[in-house]
Amino acid sequence: QVQLVESGGGLVQAGGSLRLSCGASGGTFSTYAMGWFRQAPGKEREFVATISWTGGSTLYADSVKGRFTISRDNAKNTVYLQMDSLKLEDTAVYYCAAHTSPYGSSRLDRYSYWGQGTQVTVSS
Repeated sequence: QVQLVESGGGLVQAGGSLRLSCGASGGTFSTYAMGWFRQAPGKEREFVATISWTGGSTLYADSVKGRFTISRDNAKNTVYLQMDSLKLEDTAVYYCAAHTSPYGSSRLDRYSYWGQGTQVTVSS
């Protein structure tokens, strides 16, 4: 069983930056692709970014491409999401997820383990 714990959320002004972290335990982190998703109030959970097991392959949602960067440190069992040039519409609860295969996906149903989420609020 894999446990995931997100941190780093908070309140930030539009145009600002935040870095989210997700620590993993209970599994073989270095063999899993990891993903970040988000869910805004009244909306469905949506894909943000994913990174392969080595970090050599990444994929982003069009809405965050060029502003967000996903990375991982397998020695620390941690995946990160650097969020720059934040917009009001980035406000959401952000979740990390583990995809128990080497390469990730934008599909929520391909992820086996989820964290509890961390709130990101972007103000004007």
